[in-house]
Amino acid sequence: MTDRATQEHAEESNMIKDPDNWVTGDEPMTGAQRSYLHPLAEEAHVEVEDDLTKAEASKKIDELKDETGRGR
Repeated sequence: MTDRATQEHAEESNMIKDPDNWVTGDEPMTGAQRSYLHPLAEEAHVEVEDDLTKAEASKKIDELKDETGRGR
């Protein structure tokens, strides 16, 4: 569980990394990413490829969350 102070300063820390800099970013997206990405894509009325990398899926999830207004 993350405490409030940690959450408030997360943007300033190294906890949040750019997906382009992930060591495992080139690996296939995870099952959790897939199960979250596809409903978001449906809601946004866009198609998403099933062969995205972890980094690509993460960026697409963020993009679709912004587009749909979810989670932000």
